[in-house]
Amino acid sequence: MPRSNRCADQRRSVASGRVRCAELRRRLATRVAADDGSASLEFITAGMLLLIPLVYLIVALAAIQSAALATEGAARHAARVFVQAPDTAAGSAAAARALELALADHGVAAEAVDLTISCRPNPSNCHTRRGWVTVEVSARVPLPLVPDALDLRTPLAVPLDAAATQQVSRFWGAR
Repeated sequence: MPRSNRCADQRRSVASGRVRCAELRRRLATRVAADDGSASLEFITAGMLLLIPLVYLIVALAAIQSAALATEGAARHAARVFVQAPDTAAGSAAAARALELALADHGVAAEAVDLTISCRPNPSNCHTRRGWVTVEVSARVPLPLVPDALDLRTPLAVPLDAAATQQVSRFWGAR
């Protein structure tokens, strides 16, 4: 084969290779640029990765806030009814009822709550004139949607504490 024909053939094959390469690039670009059917996949992916944890966070924060309001209201109400009771035993019973009522209003289980009553200046007699009664409420709020069957070493609950102090009336016992 003469040299000129061989060079011409090589030029044609190089040119046809460039054309083939350009054609392949064009096809690949059109396939990559086509968005047919990818919106639903993107929505599902975004929903799984972003929306579900965000919804869980909102539900968990709502449960914690509700329990925080419940413990604060329970402590305040229990202190009020305790100082208005005729004696310490009746005051303790009234405080326990007030605690259960305030917690039930917010859907918090009363079994997971501790009630502590302390008095100043005379700890042995809470109902002294101008004495101070402090009621402390401690609760543990479990995280929502966490099954009890999980045997984890760390508790999946948020501890909440609230305290309220009321003064016994200066006219207490004058009835």
